[in-house]
Formats: sequence, structure tokens, C-alpha cells
Amino acid sequence: MSVLLFPRPDYAHALADQLLAPSGLHTSVRSGVFLSNIRRVGKSTFLRNELMPELRQRGAIVIYVDLWADVNRAPLDLVLEAVRAQLRTLQGAGHGLLKRVKGASLGAAGLSFSFQLDTLGLPGGATLAQAMRELVQAAETDVVLIVDEVQQAAGTAGTALMAALKAARDAVNGDPGARGHFLFIGTGSHRSLMNDMATKPSHPFKGAVTAPFEPLQQDYVAWKLDQLAADGVRLPSPEAAWRGFQALGHRPEELERALGQFQAAPQGSDAEFELICATLAYAAADIEFARAGEIGGELGELVFTRIADGPEEGTRELYGQAALADYGAALGLPVEVKQVQTTVDGLVAANLIARIGHGRFIISDPYVRSIWRQRKATTAALRAGRPVPAHGDGL
Repeated sequence: MSVLLFPRPDYAHALADQLLAPSGLHTSVRSGVFLSNIRRVGKSTFLRNELMPELRQRGAIVIYVDLWADVNRAPLDLVLEAVRAQLRTLQGAGHGLLKRVKGASLGAAGLSFSFQLDTLGLPGGATLAQAMRELVQAAETDVVLIVDEVQQAAGTAGTALMAALKAARDAVNGDPGARGHFLFIGTGSHRSLMNDMATKPSHPFKGAVTAPFEPLQQDYVAWKLDQLAADGVRLPSPEAAWRGFQALGHRPEELERALGQFQAAPQGSDAEFELICATLAYAAADIEFARAGEIGGELGELVFTRIADGPEEGTRELYGQAALADYGAALGLPVEVKQVQTTVDGLVAANLIARIGHGRFIISDPYVRSIWRQRKATTAALRAGRPVPAHGDGL
């Protein structure tokens, strides 16, 4: 099956409006924006193919960096490399990007800067803040820096990057005479770490805007079926395909996999397709649960289960006497708070659970939580001789 790009112009337009022309009540986006959602829902594809072209069409200069491109390099080095590459491009005469930049003061060789690009970020060279300030003033437009998988900069390895980004933001946006703004967008899949970036008092981007990245919806499923129908492949009904897509956590790649397996289904029925989706979903939940056990042993599995069984808005009771007693009863030995804390820290670091408030935790992937609870409800019903609940019952 061919991989085709689903257009999301409305979402791209809305985000571009909020970033480049915020209303008076929403200028906080200039402090920074963090967009998060679970893995493999199309964030990076949307950024590169929809949002970035839209921002550029409106005259903004956009710089994109993927911190997963080389996890062995310092995050700041990756950003500086991307900035140097963009500035070299803008120095080129007649570059197409400059033709969309209103009011840019262009020399015969494009934009010019007072510093050597090769020394940007090096001792004695220009800082990122200086580079962004000169770029905004020369191009007379907004500069948008998108850092994908920004959670890679959440630890000590990213301290220098976040400090440099804050300095650049403050240098440009704090200057009343600036001819544009410096806009930072961080995207990623680790909700807990990204929330910390925007809320911890010690973090350079405390006060930044946090928002969920909107996953693909039913219009995507309809589009996908239309594309495949032209190829003459076997398809489920639109209703079954949508239910299956939801069961798969709105992940395009998983839907592709389910549709591929559906080609070998004996009857080609909707029921077979939904069974395929449920099987793939259960497998994903099993992987997450197995990882919890690998990281925290049996206690890791117990903590994961306790959070999954808790309310959707998060579980607080992980360290209380009742929780410790439950852990101890299941393990057959006493459990101390310190052991639980170590286990929780490991699960957070692995992005299996997320800290969303003081002492409050959720399963990082709501899709995994839903599947986990669904299967637990099904198992309980079968053991008690009750009817198996439909999808969503009691979840």
C-alpha cells in the first residue's frame, strides 16, 4: 500500500494564526509553546508537511530541528547546526524564501550578518540570541524555531539549549524596536517532561503555553478508505474502520497494518477487521506492561496497574499506607516508600507514566490505558459469567 499524505489545512491555518497573529489574550505564545501527544500519531509529519509550509507562506522564517536525529550529540549543537544552515541559505542571492519576506533589506548577496556563521555558538563567536536578533531585524519578520522531540532537552544535557533559547526569546521579544518575534515551539511525546518544562519555577520556559497535539480523526479514515478503494483492495465499512482506528489510538501506521492484515481475512467482514484491530491494540498494551516489569520488576507492574485502574484525571494514592499494604500483600513482603519512589521515577523516565501535578500520575499513553481497562473488564466478565462489555463500557 502506498503511503500518502493526508492534508490538514484547517489545523495548520489555526496554529499559524495563533502563532503569528495572536489575539491580545493569547500573546503568551511568544513565551514558548509545547505541543505533546503520544508516539506515532503523525506529529512530525504534520509539522514538516503542513505547519512549516503554512508559516513560510505567511512570510515567517522557519527552522526545524529533530533532537532524535542524533541522540549522541548535545541538543544545543543540533540546534546551532540547523541555524547555521538556515542563515547560509538566507545569505544566498535571490533565495525563494526571501521573496516571501516582506520588507527585508536585501543586499546583492541576500541577508548579511555581523558575525561569522562558522563561529556561531563557539567561544568568542556570536550567541544564538545575537543571531536571532540580527536575523529578525534584517529580515523584518518572525522567526519560528521548531524543536521536535524536545523532551531530549529536559535533562542536564539540554540545560545549555534551553538557556540559549530563553536568551534568544528575551533578546528579540523584549525589544520594543524589534521588527518581528522569535517563536519557539517544542513538540514531543513525553507529556510529563514537557509539562515540567512549562511549569517548574527553575525552568527557563516556565509560563510557556502547553497544549495537546490534535490527533487524526474520522475524516482521515474516510480519506484513507477512498484512497485504497481506487486500488481495488478489500476494505471494511467506514464505521468499522473508524472504530478500529480509535481502538488503535489514532495511529496511522497501525491502521495501515490492520488494513494489510485484513486482506487475508477469510470472510472480509467488519467483525474480522475489528478483531484484527483489537489484537494489535492488545499487543501494544502488552508491550507497555512488559516494559514496566523490565524497569521495576513486579513492583513496577503493580504501580502501572494501580495507575491504569485509577481515575482518568490521575492517581495520587501511590505512596499511602493502603497502597503500601496492597503492594506488600501482592509481593508477600513489606514495601517501603523509597522503593515505590524509585520505581515511579523509572517509569516516568521511560515515558510509561506521566506526572501531571504534585503527586498525581497517569498512564502516558491513554490508548494503552483504555485497552488495559477494556481487557481487564472483559476478563472479569468472563470469569463471573457476565456478558462481555462493549468497547468503552466502564472505561
